[in-house]
Amino acid sequence: MRELKGFERISLRAGESKTVSFKITPDLLRFYDYDLKHVAEPGEFDLFIGGSSRATKTTRITLK
Repeated sequence: MRELKGFERISLRAGESKTVSFKITPDLLRFYDYDLKHVAEPGEFDLFIGGSSRATKTTRITLK
């Protein structure tokens, strides 16, 4: 499942680039489980970075 996290709209001029950073905290990885408890479970998460939900640039993080 993909969820939008760390969204920020930036404006760029033609040929311009910017570095954008944000923190993925354990709280951002929480979800509602079968019992409707808001939990963060340990495991690996794939982060997709890009301009749309079809982004293909990815990195993997581990929540311990």
